[in-house]
Amino acid sequence: MQNKIFITAILALMAAIAALMPTGTAHAMSAEQYFADGNRLFRDDLYWAALLRYSQAAEGGLDSPLLHYNTGVAHYRAKQHIRAREHLLRAVGDPTLRIAAHYNLGLNAYALGELDEALRWFRLARDQDVNPKLQKFAVVAISRIRVQQEQPTDFEVLVEEREERRDFTELELHATVGYGNDSNIFRSPDQPYLDLSDPTRPVVVPEVQSGAFVPLSLSAKYQINSLPFEGFYGAYRLAGRYYPDKEFENANEYLHELSVGSEYRREENGRDRRVYSAFKIAQNDEVYYDPDNGLPRSSGGVDVDNRMNYVRYGPEFSARQSGEKLSFGVRAKGQLWNYEEAGDLPEYDHEYFLFSAYGQFKFTSTSLLRVTADYYSRRYGDRPAFDLDGQQRVGNPNIRYDYVALSMRARQRLGRNMWFGFDIQRTERTDQYVGYNDYTRDSFGFEFHWSPSGRLDFEASGTYNLYDFPNAFAFHEPTAGRKTQESVDGALLASYRVTRHISIVAEAELYERVSNDIRIQYDRTRYLIGVRWQQ
Repeated sequence: MQNKIFITAILALMAAIAALMPTGTAHAMSAEQYFADGNRLFRDDLYWAALLRYSQAAEGGLDSPLLHYNTGVAHYRAKQHIRAREHLLRAVGDPTLRIAAHYNLGLNAYALGELDEALRWFRLARDQDVNPKLQKFAVVAISRIRVQQEQPTDFEVLVEEREERRDFTELELHATVGYGNDSNIFRSPDQPYLDLSDPTRPVVVPEVQSGAFVPLSLSAKYQINSLPFEGFYGAYRLAGRYYPDKEFENANEYLHELSVGSEYRREENGRDRRVYSAFKIAQNDEVYYDPDNGLPRSSGGVDVDNRMNYVRYGPEFSARQSGEKLSFGVRAKGQLWNYEEAGDLPEYDHEYFLFSAYGQFKFTSTSLLRVTADYYSRRYGDRPAFDLDGQQRVGNPNIRYDYVALSMRARQRLGRNMWFGFDIQRTERTDQYVGYNDYTRDSFGFEFHWSPSGRLDFEASGTYNLYDFPNAFAFHEPTAGRKTQESVDGALLASYRVTRHISIVAEAELYERVSNDIRIQYDRTRYLIGVRWQQ
């Protein structure tokens, strides 16, 4: 052991001497180059040599919070704790380094035996919600101090053992309420059209209606961590929109969902393994209305406005393993959708199955590519399939649609607080009877996220879908020609965290559908502002 320590000390001394040698290259180095070379030496665990380079960078005129932060961590690793504290304190003022500096100041104070000081810094790292990873590390460090256990000397120790210190129970609560405006409440076409699906060929004049709505969102999750890496939970979720104007109450929508299941997560040796399983049951309430005027639909004089209400239930499962470069995962879902009876009209009851697998590769620490393959199927129990002439005849087999999709996602991070991504996907739907409702859909999407500060977040996303129907007709009428359809969806979201639990959120959404089947064509924008509370 003594020989090993002696050899390590000699190697560090040789590296420091090499850094001091007055070569032509060293003389030509700028302050930024000294800093970069110091980072390289730090990664090689040559902390004394790294400190020398950082000092040369400072002498060359470099004076940045990041230089002080790296210098402070290097002093901490070299067990020069007084100097480490001096430099880390000079990095605390930078918003992007503040949380990491708080955590490292806690480690440094603990190494000095100053437990109260260490607790103060660790609590600052714990009481933020910007960096969940350091938040968990801080919780573990605080628990270690409280029970007077062995000092945590580095991140790696905390990574390996943090699961052992999880709270036995966890409660998560989220609620959002706000006020918004909807430009097209009933998704009405914006132009008159000839209804070719009606034998009398009436001219329909839709009425586009706009008004205010109240968005509602509530979720609660209670988890019991009875095993070191696994927890069992129960959860409830409510999502919906309420239109206070009685004239628009047919547009009210509510979804209630209950779920029970388990979550497993374990990180070791640079690998993150997660397994999720649950059984979910949900109830959806909405009115089956005519989009041309917002009035409830009827059939043969019988009110069928409850036709779209349903209960769905079934199991879900997902598993994934993430490494430093390569990640992969699988997902499966099976559900029964039970709609309310609506007189003599065919019901929408069906079975739904989903199987999905993905692989992801990180080219660098800031860029990745993910490829996903999906298969899913909807199998109806009381809806006759369409013939190739567009007629849905009684006696035909029930509808079955099978979908196969392949997608790619690329993401790139720009600095600590910004990233963007692009998605492309091709989906092929097969109508298993005679292929009338087959289609191919090409989708192109983007995402953008920016957090200019620890409190403020901006998000933007958009998707364009282009459908190709080789057999289906507009209005299901051969004289109307082949059906065409395009859609654009976009969203802008901003949130500002006022306190630890309360945020202000603002959102704008755009929906546009274009088709030669005018019945399904509409433009819609929604704007809302609200308050989000989370525990």
